[in-house]
Amino acid sequence: MKRTHHCNELRPAHVGQTVTLAGWVHSRRDLGGLIFIDIRDREGRTQTVFDPSALPADLFARAAGLRSECVINVTGVVRNRPGGTQNTKIATGEVEVGVTGLEVLNMAEVLPFPVDDPETAAKVNEELRLQYRYLDLRRPEMARNLRLRSKVATATRVFMDEQGFLEVETPTLFKSTPEGARECLVPSRVHPGQFYALPQSPQQFKQILMVAGVERYFQLARCYRDEDLRADRQPEFTQVDIEMSFIDREDIYALIEGLLKRVWKTALNMDLPTPFIRMSFHEALNRFGIDKPDTRFGMELVDFTEEFRATTFKVFSGVIAAGGVIKAINAKGLAGATQGQIETMTEYAKGFGAKGLAYIKVESGEWKSPIVKFFTAEEKAALTAKLAIQEGDLILFAADQWLTACEILGKIRLYCAEVLKGQGKLTLPVDQFNFLWVVDFPLLSFDKEQNRWYSSHHPFTAPVAEDVPLLTTDPKKVRGQHYDVVVNGVELGGGSIRIHQPDVQRTIFEQVLQIPGDMVKARFGYMLEAFRYGAPPHGGIALGFDRMIAILCGTPSIRDVIAFPKTAKGTDLMTDSPAPVEPKQLRDLHLDLKVAKKD
Repeated sequence: MKRTHHCNELRPAHVGQTVTLAGWVHSRRDLGGLIFIDIRDREGRTQTVFDPSALPADLFARAAGLRSECVINVTGVVRNRPGGTQNTKIATGEVEVGVTGLEVLNMAEVLPFPVDDPETAAKVNEELRLQYRYLDLRRPEMARNLRLRSKVATATRVFMDEQGFLEVETPTLFKSTPEGARECLVPSRVHPGQFYALPQSPQQFKQILMVAGVERYFQLARCYRDEDLRADRQPEFTQVDIEMSFIDREDIYALIEGLLKRVWKTALNMDLPTPFIRMSFHEALNRFGIDKPDTRFGMELVDFTEEFRATTFKVFSGVIAAGGVIKAINAKGLAGATQGQIETMTEYAKGFGAKGLAYIKVESGEWKSPIVKFFTAEEKAALTAKLAIQEGDLILFAADQWLTACEILGKIRLYCAEVLKGQGKLTLPVDQFNFLWVVDFPLLSFDKEQNRWYSSHHPFTAPVAEDVPLLTTDPKKVRGQHYDVVVNGVELGGGSIRIHQPDVQRTIFEQVLQIPGDMVKARFGYMLEAFRYGAPPHGGIALGFDRMIAILCGTPSIRDVIAFPKTAKGTDLMTDSPAPVEPKQLRDLHLDLKVAKKD
């Protein structure tokens, strides 16, 4: 009984044909002596009808004993559904199969959760779904996600091939270069006491490929990071990794805009407008308080430093005298914020070192706040004009150094947007995708605790050419040729033009980042050596493939678009890993565990 059609294929044109379908019992209904079974495979589902008057008793009895997710073959004749019983929700809804033969390929136990009802399945505890991931993946919603992921991967490969790129696989057993996130280490059996590291990215290999003359490289690379997890993080993930020679930033922008345009057309049949907006790091922080701004809604940060320069409100005047700024946002319609919501926003501010949060509620024609009494008529007029203040608004202030003030209001801005969405006062269309490039990042950031500079992106990022003389004299003013592509507040990818001159790279390592020379040689010596033999100017980018698929599927969690993800604790509940290993394995790896015993 080899199947002749898949379960999303039959149409009125097939009426009268004898067909065989194979799949899972999606649902079973006993109605008026007839048994209706929807059979489902990867492509869709079809209604089949078991009529006791036309079937042997044993065959009908077998049908009556089926339950959800049993695997079956059915043979029968395609016919039109009776008038008024068509199902417009499925593609095969105009027809049904009158069964003449049934083969039960495998019975299924009672399911731990239903897979045939989207609303019920969505309420199932995620840990239970991950424990029985093979059942979870049968749900049409999950199957759709995997199908879309496959289509996007294919579209990406086709596009990159059209652009002249070679897909090159780089090693997943690498050396430890502890910069950035924690690494996943792999002990070597044949080299006692030595370790490989799983790559956080193929960064160094892809730069070496440019030295090797590959010129245009890409891969859908598997990467690993041993870090705390969130909805958009996993210990192992996939990125679209790209590197090009003899290019500048404009070439990267054009390439990625073309790729994303192709992907969105393939996945959603949507034409993305290009070129994307460009926004400097400073502008993004100044207007939105974050370097990955969601521009689908306003609530922008407004500067009031000049308006309050002569204020009698000592908190504001003290900050200004110390070189800080006064910034504010208008959370329109949020004057009714609860005390709990205000406390949450206050804690956000304190998390950045602020002592508290100043705010004004505009209710019943009054400005309600203990700080209002310190404001002059001119200061109130400036607030009203620049923030377009109206009844029902909530004005929130940050008084601090520029970066801190921006980050405080940036965090609060996003929180207010979530509250307003929950109240139905802010609606963001599901098919709106606001792309932009964030550019001109600072090359370096300063770590006060360690009293040293560190790379804002990574140590291979090239400084803007005219800023190179400032590397050793005024590092904070050096801009990097780093760029992020952002959509709807999500950093989809980031990259940079790389340093290709060995003397500049050594200066960054040793003089700016203060990495000792012997450590530079141990970690990056082979790269500096390779650069001595003719490294071309080059640059690249990596796009978060899992994040991109999650955005296209409209889900906030990348776990919904990965076939077998880890939980928030980094565990695989289906296979029960990580797990202990045999003592002999540890001996072979020359390892001796010192793990505290659990009570």
